[in-house]
Amino acid sequence: MQQAPLPVSFLAAPIAHRGLHDLAAGIPENSLASFDAAIARGYGIELDLQLSQDGVAMVFHDYSLERLTGEKGALAQRSAAELGQIGLTGGAEGIPTLAETLARVRGRAPLLIELKDQDGALGPNVGALEEATLAALAGYSGDVALMSFNPHCVAALAALAPHLPRGLTTCDYAPQDWPTIPRARLSELASIPDFARTGASFISHQASDLASPHVAALKARKVPVLCWTIRSEQAEAQARQLADNVTFEGYLPA
Repeated sequence: MQQAPLPVSFLAAPIAHRGLHDLAAGIPENSLASFDAAIARGYGIELDLQLSQDGVAMVFHDYSLERLTGEKGALAQRSAAELGQIGLTGGAEGIPTLAETLARVRGRAPLLIELKDQDGALGPNVGALEEATLAALAGYSGDVALMSFNPHCVAALAALAPHLPRGLTTCDYAPQDWPTIPRARLSELASIPDFARTGASFISHQASDLASPHVAALKARKVPVLCWTIRSEQAEAQARQLADNVTFEGYLPA
C-alpha cells in the first residue's frame, strides 16, 4: 500500500503529549490553551480524538468524561455542542472539536493526531471517526500525521486519504494494560504485523519497550520511530538512543 512520508517537522522538535498542559497553571490536557503553550515554546503537538454522538471529531483522550471534567458518562453520548459547553477541569474552556483546534493552530506546529479505538477490541468496526477526522482536515495546510493503536483504523485512513501521513501507535500489549482485549489479539499486535498493509510510514512506540526486536526491525528499514510518553530529561536521553523523537509531558525538553 502507498506510503505518505512523515514530514521532517515531526523529527525537528519534541512533541508535547496532549499539548503542553499544566493544571497548576490552569492549562488542562488536550485544551486549546495547551496547544497555544506548545506553539509558544516551539514544540510539536500530540492530541487525541474521540467521536461525539452527532459524528464530530472531538479532542479528548478518555472514553468517559469523569477524569477530565465535572461530568459523568460516555463522551459518545453527548453532542458536539453539549461537549463544547462542558468545562475541562482546571481550565477555562470546554472540550474542543478538531476543527476548532485546527483553526487555532493554523499550521504553526506539526500535529500528531491519535484516533482512539472505537471498535472496543482493536477490530474492524471502524469508519465514523476516520471520516469525521478527514472532514475536519479538509483544506488544512499545516503538517499533520494520523495514527492509531487500531490498525484497521489506519487502513481506513489509507483508503480514504492516501496522501496523509499515517502511522501505528504501538506497545508491548501487556494483558494487564488491555483487560478488555482478547489475549490472542494482543499477542498478534505485539509483533507490529500490520505496518506494510496499512501503508504506515512511522510508529509511535511505548518508551519502555523501545528495545523490542520488532521496533529494531523497522528501525533497520529507516522507518521513523517516535515514542511515548517521556517524563524527564534522563528518560529522554535514554529514549533517544533508539527513537528519532519523543512525545513528552511534565517537564520542558531542551
